[in-house]
Amino acid sequence: MTVPSGLAVSGGDLWAADWATGQVLQVVFGGVTLSPPLVVSRGATPWLHRARGRIAACGPWSANLGSRKLAGCMPTPTLTRKDLNRATLARQMLLAREQTSAVHGIERLIALQAQLARPPFIGLWSRLAAFRREQLVQLVVRREVVRAPFLRGTLHLVSARDYLDLHPVIAPVLHAGMRSVLRERADALDVARLVAEARAYFDAEPRTMDELRDHLAELHAGGDVRAMALAVRMHLPVVQVPGETPWGYPGTADFAPAASWLGKPLRDGGAPQALVLRYLASFGPATATDVQTWSGLTRVKEVLHALREQLCVFRDERGRELFDLPDAPRPPADTAAPARFLPDYDNLLLAHDDRTRVIADEHRPRIVMSANLRILPTFLVDGFVAGTWTIERKKATAALVLEPFEALGKAAREQLAEEGEALLRFMEEDAGTFEVRFGKAGAAKAPAARAKAKSGAAAKAPAARAKAKSGAAAKAPAARAKAKG
Repeated sequence: MTVPSGLAVSGGDLWAADWATGQVLQVVFGGVTLSPPLVVSRGATPWLHRARGRIAACGPWSANLGSRKLAGCMPTPTLTRKDLNRATLARQMLLAREQTSAVHGIERLIALQAQLARPPFIGLWSRLAAFRREQLVQLVVRREVVRAPFLRGTLHLVSARDYLDLHPVIAPVLHAGMRSVLRERADALDVARLVAEARAYFDAEPRTMDELRDHLAELHAGGDVRAMALAVRMHLPVVQVPGETPWGYPGTADFAPAASWLGKPLRDGGAPQALVLRYLASFGPATATDVQTWSGLTRVKEVLHALREQLCVFRDERGRELFDLPDAPRPPADTAAPARFLPDYDNLLLAHDDRTRVIADEHRPRIVMSANLRILPTFLVDGFVAGTWTIERKKATAALVLEPFEALGKAAREQLAEEGEALLRFMEEDAGTFEVRFGKAGAAKAPAARAKAKSGAAAKAPAARAKAKSGAAAKAPAARAKAKG
């Protein structure tokens, strides 16, 4: 055979394809070179021509060859849990902070969950180089970014253009969600009338949802006010109005109709394919169930089937089919993953049905507050969730308290201490003293009591960390205890 015109590798196996003759030969099996090569297929079959285009499109080759499959004859490549972890972290900009604008960063992530005002700022700080709080505040004020009920009906921060384009795609999901919650109560609602009344009310001036409920109670005496308000929230595209606060939005924000606030109409309708492709770019490789969990879309398998020729297909270690974009990053499993801090509700922890690519199943209950289902802020060690964190503020002293799930090695503690101090300086910029403290490994504390925790050693800065003794206060590289901000 002459120089092959197509190559594919998977683990320790290597195949070569000659598009002219239609032959596919296995050259290496389990790391052992086969001599002569084993012919596994002959003839210029239609699938081989399709495979040719697929291999050409399937992105960069690892070790100058890469990991690709030939459709129809080759075993589907298997991605390990760590393969999936590194691929997801690369797309989430958590392997290295990236030099890009805040609005582009948000669009790379599609949206940032934003039930609370601060978490999106932390999420961007952990992902973008030189990110500053005022950058996001200015985008909100300029209406280039909005905070609105979006995926799964929860508040998200999303770019204005993505909101206008993607909200129509998820609107049917929101409508179905209302039906699922209200059940027979929805049958008594005139949704079109309620939406028209609410639009006129919010267009007159921005108002809170509590004020809307009072207004609906006056218009519909004896009506199911909470059901009516939910119907409006799920059917009328609305956005929150920012206020003059450090984090962009007040605790209770006013709402305005999205089209009026942005001065542009929403796109008419929308096919789910665009949203599925965006999801794979941000969170792939993924199963159909992963896509459905994140988006709420139905019939996702049908959508992926229609897109199949545009995608690369893999399997996980349990044999489940994974879909991905050809050119999406899939770095080697041994790629270094730095320590990172994630905010409450970070979508990295919510975007898959199988979340073991980022957090062990046994640790999942420890990041959820059962009272209100709040997802606690977490930190990553070697790419996986290794504990939770909180900030304590006492006068001019700001302390970051880490609660690790298991014992942390010296290198991990040093990385977390350095990254943690930087997070403190970003979040509590007016503090004079900054400390990073580690709680006892595995000691699960109730979230409500966490702020009162006093156990755990404090981490010293890099210059003095080697001399640290358990319980010592952490000093800054220059002189943290004397810092004045």
